[in-house]
Amino acid sequence: MAKLERIREALEGNLDPEYLKRRQQAGWRMVGIEWERKMEGDAEEVRPRVEESPFGTRVSGDCEHLEENPNEMQFLLSMMELIIQDISLTKVAEELNKKGFRTRKGTEWGPVAVFNMLPRLIELTPRIFATQEWVERRKQLTLVY
Repeated sequence: MAKLERIREALEGNLDPEYLKRRQQAGWRMVGIEWERKMEGDAEEVRPRVEESPFGTRVSGDCEHLEENPNEMQFLLSMMELIIQDISLTKVAEELNKKGFRTRKGTEWGPVAVFNMLPRLIELTPRIFATQEWVERRKQLTLVY
């Protein structure tokens, strides 16, 4: 199956038929249109519901489901390894930062942020333990600290 490339463009002004024609000639196919209009009433009343995908996942390319986020799953695997070794959350945060992991906001991990990630790690534990990657990593676990 051929790989698809998608882009999203913001439209300023009216839709130009010539622009659409040039895009089609360049091999692009329109797959969606998004409409908006001003509504009467307070802007506070109409707020789209926005929530982040659970840590370890991301919105898929087709925008219809969630898929595994490889970088975040590596973070969770590393966090799991360190916690299993009974390392303090402060040391866990330090080690994760040394490995180059950052939060979704791009900041370094601290003990509180690691603590707040524990419910998600617990939720994913059965799935993590079932992976071949975890089986291999578990063999290499040694108490370092």
